[in-house]
Amino acid sequence: MASSSGTSSGAMALSTPQNSGSSEEELQAQMDQRKRKRMISNRDSARRSRMRKQKHLDDLVSQMSELRKENQQIIANLDIITQDYLRVAAENSILRAQADELTNRLQSLNEIIWFLLANSSAGGVPAADVFVY
Repeated sequence: MASSSGTSSGAMALSTPQNSGSSEEELQAQMDQRKRKRMISNRDSARRSRMRKQKHLDDLVSQMSELRKENQQIIANLDIITQDYLRVAAENSILRAQADELTNRLQSLNEIIWFLLANSSAGGVPAADVFVY
């Protein structure tokens, strides 16, 4: 009986390590599964992050294109306004020169009138024939 109890205790000893080995294998399998889930989750997160980054980049490129287009329109408008300004400035310069010339002519005519008026009082041209404006 001693031998049977020895075998029976030996069988018990063998069955316990098998259960704990099986339990360790299950724990390892669970840990591996968790690790795989984390890896998959991390990959998905990284993919979403790359997609967000790409979308942000695409948005910035689109915004840059719109701003360049707007800038070109502003430059074109500025060129038109500059041409108009130069045209008006040239016209203004001509008008100022004409105004100066007319002012000088008026001043000369007024001098002539004053001269005639001065001479008419001395017996020259009658004052009724001289018009002053």
